[in-house]
Amino acid sequence: MTKLSKISFSKTAAPKGGVAVILAGEGLALGSVGEEIVSSLEGGLKRVADIAGFSGKKKTTLDLVGPAGIALDRLIVVGLGKPEDLSRDDWRALGGAVFAELQKVKADAATVLLEVAGEAGLSADLAAEFAMGAKLRSYAFDAYKTRKKDDDAPKGLKLALGVEDTKAAKKAWSVAEAVADGVVLARDLVNEPANVLGPVEFAQKAKDLEALGVEVEILGEKEMKKLKMAALLGVAQGSVRPPQLAVMRWNGGKKGVAPVALVGKGVVFDTGGISIKPAGGMEEMKGDMGGAAAVVGAMHAIAGRKAKANVVGVIGLVENMPDGNAQRPGDIVKAMSGTTIEILNTDAEGRLVLADALWYTLQKYKPAIMIDLATLTGAVLVALGNLNAGLFSNNDELADNLLAAGKASGEPLWRLPLSKDYDKIIDTPNADVKNTGGRWAGSITAAQFLQRFANDVPWAHLDIAGTAFGAPKDDICQSWASGYGVRLLNQLVADHYES
Repeated sequence: MTKLSKISFSKTAAPKGGVAVILAGEGLALGSVGEEIVSSLEGGLKRVADIAGFSGKKKTTLDLVGPAGIALDRLIVVGLGKPEDLSRDDWRALGGAVFAELQKVKADAATVLLEVAGEAGLSADLAAEFAMGAKLRSYAFDAYKTRKKDDDAPKGLKLALGVEDTKAAKKAWSVAEAVADGVVLARDLVNEPANVLGPVEFAQKAKDLEALGVEVEILGEKEMKKLKMAALLGVAQGSVRPPQLAVMRWNGGKKGVAPVALVGKGVVFDTGGISIKPAGGMEEMKGDMGGAAAVVGAMHAIAGRKAKANVVGVIGLVENMPDGNAQRPGDIVKAMSGTTIEILNTDAEGRLVLADALWYTLQKYKPAIMIDLATLTGAVLVALGNLNAGLFSNNDELADNLLAAGKASGEPLWRLPLSKDYDKIIDTPNADVKNTGGRWAGSITAAQFLQRFANDVPWAHLDIAGTAFGAPKDDICQSWASGYGVRLLNQLVADHYES
């Protein structure tokens, strides 16, 4: 298997050997250097393309091994379709598709000429998106695979990208690479098995962000008891592994400016507790901390690119187990806010963790906006499948900004409703609120529950149960864990909250 070991940028020029990739629009339209390369091809490119049925359609390839007349070991021509129709998403996907082709031919070094027919060269930002696509496609979670044959050992691919303005491309890539590294971190966290990544170990991953200049504080069970976080602690009480609350602060903006708050659900494994889940598929519940992973990945991206913004990330880390000490259906707990909660189903635990994490964030940091992310409900998959995350918000401007950021980053959202009528479904005569409203509108009633712990601050809840893991594989993700949310949150901060 080939892995990406290095990405570099150089001036667009015909390589003198090795593997080269050139881009062709429909009708075999090439950039000037591409034309120069194929001009020496015996019989010409058109003849070979006609025989292979290659016309330059988007993401199709023509692979020429030892092309006669050209001093290259291999020439790969990749179709663009109509270049003017290509979006940021398309260029990112193209980077992934090109890496996949180079992986298939087991290349250890290659030059990709990022030029389009009739244009001076690809913009620095799009070149960076292409590079990000290649980096994300190269990701594989194989830390636990033992290799017995040398042939199976991963080979490192050095990828050189030919661009017109190398200085601008390198600058754009320094930003995009920080974001890509954040996505990779989030994927690693979600993919890790729960026996390796418990609450304490997860908190340490947050602590590691100090190397980037992030201020990190870890609260343990003792501190949370003092804060009266009985909702979060109630979920954790069935596990022998102690709960943690990790707080990450990036102070890159102007002093005194209220921060953007990102809050993540971090249930490192969710059995369902006493309301235990069916055995089939339960192994996937190691990913029930996808919201917390996205927050850590986003903080890595924001700090890594030295964003001029104040951002705080808070993640509640617990394990939900059916121990003899576990909370029971029918129990009533008091959250940090003073709200009493009747537990009807111990498998509706993520909202309990978030209730205290949200209230703590609200009281401690007085944020300008607050966004929580959670693999919260199976109901959101019924509504939206794996293609969009569910968006709920008490603020139209924030919702619109998130929708736009989702579109720009390639991590789409779909807004679902909140209303007083839905809120009535989680009323109970026994406490202030119950933790589930039953089968119908399950994603909405979960969001209604969380809204009670946001007060009037502009707040949004992202239900990422369908997108954080198990989504269909695509050009930039061949992993079970997607790292969903990192690019989205980074985009929102970049667009609206940097000074």
